[in-house]
Amino acid sequence: MTGRLWGVVGATGTGKSDLSLRLAEALTARGRPAEIVNADAMQLYRGMDIGTAKLSVAERRGIPHHLFDVLEVTDEAAVAAYQEAARTVISEIFHRGADAILVGGSGLYVSSVVYDFRFPPHDDILRAQLEADLEKGGPGPLLERLRALDPATADRIDARNARRIVRALEVAVQGDRGYGAVLPADPVLWHVPTTLIGVEVERATLVARLDERVTRMWREGLLTEVAALRDRGLEQGVTASRAIGYAQALAHVAGELDASEAIAQTQALTRRYARRQVSWFRRYADVRWVAPDVDAVVLADSVA
Repeated sequence: MTGRLWGVVGATGTGKSDLSLRLAEALTARGRPAEIVNADAMQLYRGMDIGTAKLSVAERRGIPHHLFDVLEVTDEAAVAAYQEAARTVISEIFHRGADAILVGGSGLYVSSVVYDFRFPPHDDILRAQLEADLEKGGPGPLLERLRALDPATADRIDARNARRIVRALEVAVQGDRGYGAVLPADPVLWHVPTTLIGVEVERATLVARLDERVTRMWREGLLTEVAALRDRGLEQGVTASRAIGYAQALAHVAGELDASEAIAQTQALTRRYARRQVSWFRRYADVRWVAPDVDAVVLADSVA
């Protein structure tokens, strides 16, 4: 039997993890066992728990979870590698006669699995040249070069995300399609059947929830977690060290930010990230948007 791929997507802090658990339980109660697959880039990392709101093993209610804690903080996360790993795991879940529930808010990661999403090639020599230019002049000049070659991608990209700018420019210089082109207006599903569920919360409510979530993470020991991760090489991690919350905690430990500044900066960046997530997933034409407390039984019964 071919399983169904479910995608539970949306902004950070909207309750995706809780809904995925309830959906898995509802499906299992109807004789369709389900397993959960992570699509949050930072939850791939071992030890990055408090700052990513990762469910503990005890909180997973006995439901199989996949692609959590598979990278060390010194590893660089790569969406192309993730795509291969996630699709392999999902295919194995289907082979066991179960449904797969892909859960997360990392838009590029979700898209890479759900849609026929192909990555432009890497050019190691060109990448090295661009990274040398970045080291000398910062991201600004590279962004302007990107704007001249691919203005649409330049307009969408975060001007402070140097890694993303380098990769986009690497693609543009090769004459390949920009990032927007790899997710076309009418994307083709990788697997049929697929059901996408977007979890949404009214903006003012979400902002308050996110701000409280950040302060709670600090209360619950984010600094202690970061101290332990420093011993494992967090500061050398190209991806992990830049994660929202972790970068600010590292700056606090280094004496560059006081606690209130680090918390406020994390809150502001989290709110901005949530807006980008909503914009990304709103581009999906086939998402069913629901409230966090939606009846998972109704969702499970909504498809044949």
